[in-house]
Amino acid sequence: MERLKSVPLSDIEIDDGFWNQYIVLVQQKMLPYQWRVLNDQEKGAAKSHCIENFRIAAGESRGEYYGMVFQDTDVAKWIEALAYSIQRKRNPELEKHADEVIDLIGRAQHPDGYLNTYYTVKEPGNRWSNLREGHELYTAGHMIEAAVAYHNATEKKQFLNIVCRLADCICRTFGEGREQIQGCPGHPEIELALVKLYQVTEQKRYLEMAKYFIDIRGNHKPDRFDEEQKKTGFHHVFSEFEHLGYNNIQAHMPVREQDRADGHAVRALYLYSAMADIGYEYQDQTIMKACRALFDNIVNRQMFVTGSVGAAADGECFTCDYDLPNNYNYSETCASIALAMFAQRMLSIERDGKYADIFERTLYNGVLSGMALNGTEFFYVNPLETVPEQLKANRTLHHVLPYRKKWMGVACCPPNIARTISSLGNYIYQVSRDTIFLNLFISGKTVIKMNGHDVTLILNTKYPYEGTVQLKIDNPHNVLLNLAIREPGWGKIKNLCTGSGTLMRGEKEKGYIYLKQDKIKETDFLSFEIEIEPILVAAHPRVRADVGKVAIVKGPLVYCLEEIDNGKNLGSIVIKADCDLQTTFDPQLFGGINRISIEAFRVSEKGWGNQLYRPASLQYEPCSIKAIPYCMWNNRGNGEMLVWIHSFF
Repeated sequence: MERLKSVPLSDIEIDDGFWNQYIVLVQQKMLPYQWRVLNDQEKGAAKSHCIENFRIAAGESRGEYYGMVFQDTDVAKWIEALAYSIQRKRNPELEKHADEVIDLIGRAQHPDGYLNTYYTVKEPGNRWSNLREGHELYTAGHMIEAAVAYHNATEKKQFLNIVCRLADCICRTFGEGREQIQGCPGHPEIELALVKLYQVTEQKRYLEMAKYFIDIRGNHKPDRFDEEQKKTGFHHVFSEFEHLGYNNIQAHMPVREQDRADGHAVRALYLYSAMADIGYEYQDQTIMKACRALFDNIVNRQMFVTGSVGAAADGECFTCDYDLPNNYNYSETCASIALAMFAQRMLSIERDGKYADIFERTLYNGVLSGMALNGTEFFYVNPLETVPEQLKANRTLHHVLPYRKKWMGVACCPPNIARTISSLGNYIYQVSRDTIFLNLFISGKTVIKMNGHDVTLILNTKYPYEGTVQLKIDNPHNVLLNLAIREPGWGKIKNLCTGSGTLMRGEKEKGYIYLKQDKIKETDFLSFEIEIEPILVAAHPRVRADVGKVAIVKGPLVYCLEEIDNGKNLGSIVIKADCDLQTTFDPQLFGGINRISIEAFRVSEKGWGNQLYRPASLQYEPCSIKAIPYCMWNNRGNGEMLVWIHSFF
């Protein structure tokens, strides 16, 4: 079966009450802000030195390398985000900056195609000597992704030519030949990037190189990672990771044998995304079987209710089934983005709505929580519970912050958020030869070419706060087509009607309602409703952190309590399992959101005095509480936050 394709971003105009604020933030604030940060021009932000590293590598400036070994990727993801953004709205000033920095990147490239400022400036004799931690191939992957995106957006070829020379250098360096390196990167990313480069250039060697990296991982003896550590002069780039096993770098077993997510969450999900690509391109059912098993393990055993992943700070990793702590979880923003990437790929191959359910949950919660509504502050870690005084005093929680930062020393997340939001249109529709798949209910206008003719879809909705959806289909050439409407796993679609009010009955399959050619060709207007009432959800009893607790969910949105609305000691709040959840639209807060109000109880502190413990005899005081979407927490100052609430059953 053919793989579904995303609609070109240039053919999508998003005009959505919920998402517009984020898209405008990226275009007008985040991209200019991040450009200033990359040039060390933003007061109060952590030093980047990213652009200066390229100047030094090009011999145009003097100084020492500064930053992480993968510092180059910050500018790569910035260019990629800009590329997606300018397909919707051109920005001549930022595009000029991008062209200038691409020129600089080209001048920093070695004659043989090698490109990496860390190993050019700081360790010029050690290229490819530390595949486990050196991040050379990871960095190359982000450069390639950025170049493909920029070429697609502008049709300019300079950056694409640069990364083709880089990819050719990699193809010459790695493989089973006598003079080649037999190994793979410690941080997957190059694999999925090479597939993208193959798709735009049609050069099969790039696809074959990606497959090689997949095939050799955890499957080659003697292991390259073991061998490189035995060489004279080897040193760890990240000493804090010395104790971690090969599962952390996804080299603990061959990929086709994996059935449980393990190790560093971002590494794992970038790898799984590439596995899906390679599994499809080579019709490798053993890889696809592994992808399905890994996905199911994540979403049914190791995913937080917000769609974030990664339970432990030590190793930034998956741990074991049902280990989902709330106050010290890691839930890196990049890991949520990577899960969305993996789910989107699986949907395009398997055509199963369960994958869209996950990338929707992740995009609305795990990704958006990583940025402030001012567009200039960011979370790396996304907890589900915070008590600021504990975070300040307890060093075991040092990785969790009660506030977003202007920038980070490890700044992978901010530009990753920018590129994800800028490419949001890729998730809304996907297309086969004869079917349009509607995945996300985001208002806007989209032009899709079907059988050589344009079909225009105009989607109007107040989603995710309301479930009414209206879809106008302009099909002037009467192209025969099918429409597949996703029915979310959390809510049924009802009252699917034509513009005249005639009920339509489609065929349901794998989470989609299919309207066949004979039903859609004459129809120019559809409407339907998605059940989108707030509910309380519980976690599996083996999730120890959430036993006896509930979370508030409405459609794709997870809600949370904040101290500013509900006072301190949120952990003392208890709600009834059958409580009434009242939704109220607040037009003044965050540009207009739905709050959820609940009549609850609070464990009383009366009579405790100075006692720390006493015979159990709890008193409860009635109280009213208000919840807001989790993605918007910490935009009104620092304070406590809570997702999982104690409950009476």
